[in-house]
Amino acid sequence: MTETLGISVLDPAGISPARMRSVLGHFATGVVVITAKGLAGPVGFTCQTFASLSLDPPLVMFSPARTSRTWPRIREAGRFGVNILAEGHEHLSDQFARSGADKFAGVAWHPTSSGVPVLHDVCAWIECTVEAEYDGGDHTIVTGRVQAMGAETTPAPLLFHRGHYGIST
Repeated sequence: MTETLGISVLDPAGISPARMRSVLGHFATGVVVITAKGLAGPVGFTCQTFASLSLDPPLVMFSPARTSRTWPRIREAGRFGVNILAEGHEHLSDQFARSGADKFAGVAWHPTSSGVPVLHDVCAWIECTVEAEYDGGDHTIVTGRVQAMGAETTPAPLLFHRGHYGIST
């Protein structure tokens, strides 16, 4: 390890997942729930790795873990929704992060014209078709072509920072 401008620098081969999580936790992220109309009903999962990718063509990206049991069901649907959670939606983030439970139990939502679930009271929603998938180490990088979208003007987004909701100092 060397010291550069007061910052510890490690050989990339020595960077542990815990160190990576700790350092990258300084970057505040929004929280989204990716949803789809599955064969047996609506499916979804919480995701922090979401970003706008391209304006022309309109593309977004997110990265589910390779261990996700929900992503294969969303991929199979071919069309998904991105629900940008609003401040106060910690319970939705937590609920959709759980494995094995009915994630939609008690959750208010409505389908788009093509059946993609949009959670009520989100900041914004984006409906996409799966465009491509790429290897991303222990995650898959998914790009989606935007087909429809909508936004509310009043709610602030739910943020995640340093392992907690909201901005922590």
